[in-house]
Amino acid sequence: MDSPSKDSPRIEMRNVCKQFGQATVIDHVSLSVAPGTIYGFIGPSGSGKTTVIRLLTGVYGPSEGDIRVFDKAPTKWSRRDREHVGYMPQFFVLYPTLSISENVDFAASTYGMGWWSRRAPKRQLLEFVGLWEDRNKLASSISGGMQRRLELVCSLIHNPDLLFLDEPTAGIDPVLRATIWEHLNHLRNEKKTLFVTTQYVTEAEYCDRVGLINEGRIIADGTPDDLRRKAYGGQVVTLTYARLNDALRDRLEAMPEVVDRTMKFISRDTAQMVVNDAATAIPLILRQLEDAGIPMESVRITEEKPPFDDVFVRLIEQAKPRPMEPSGEEGEARLTEQTGEEVDRARAA
Repeated sequence: MDSPSKDSPRIEMRNVCKQFGQATVIDHVSLSVAPGTIYGFIGPSGSGKTTVIRLLTGVYGPSEGDIRVFDKAPTKWSRRDREHVGYMPQFFVLYPTLSISENVDFAASTYGMGWWSRRAPKRQLLEFVGLWEDRNKLASSISGGMQRRLELVCSLIHNPDLLFLDEPTAGIDPVLRATIWEHLNHLRNEKKTLFVTTQYVTEAEYCDRVGLINEGRIIADGTPDDLRRKAYGGQVVTLTYARLNDALRDRLEAMPEVVDRTMKFISRDTAQMVVNDAATAIPLILRQLEDAGIPMESVRITEEKPPFDDVFVRLIEQAKPRPMEPSGEEGEARLTEQTGEEVDRARAA
């Protein structure tokens, strides 16, 4: 494989579509992954995550658009090109009649690794995922979680520069999931590039950049903080004070730093607001409270990081097409009807 430019994207998709018959599964997807980063690719089941990985690894060719991985179309990779890439598929595809150890040996041999060159990394990786003591068990006799760990070892055995991991932590207990993500971050720090799909949206926090796909379309792309900002329209801060009241609320909502001039009361003494920039807004909010004669020792204000479950629900809702507003005579009739209903309700009140 020709060495790509140091700063050029390791992965690039431009307006890529993939159709199967009359069905469009991937709809004008564009994304770019910089070298030495973890790119998390997240979306609901059936949204197109696995299809994108198969396009990026050359299993499928695009119906439209352009794909470059290491500055080359994946469908035109040579064997030497593929030796720089690791791929962990979503479902178990290794040999059930071979042992764990034999499966790793087979995977290593397909990358041209002899017995001596694979000996040390094989043991290191099997110990890392907790499979060394079980290495002589048949793959058909181990649990689904152990099979996922075995596939992870087989994708890492040849020390690839680029890793495609499709649901690498599915079916694995939370403790081992955290350990695996720690290792993936270690690989990133060694300048490896990782493209990771996951069904656990909270794992987006571990990624340098995140793409959210829904119904075959990218609806958000950015750092985890970028996605939070897009979902909420800014940054979320929480204010706790012993006597939150309407007068204080009006004073704070009037601040230009507060998005949409609105606060949300969580409880009697706690409210949340969305601000353009928390680092700028928090001192200004404290100054407003101090000017109002509120003792600072009774106030607590912090920047919040909303959970990614909420972030992704908001982003998916935002991406839904809105019904078209009626126009012309139909619109005027609808407006007249609504206005009449409002007048009737007002009279009844």
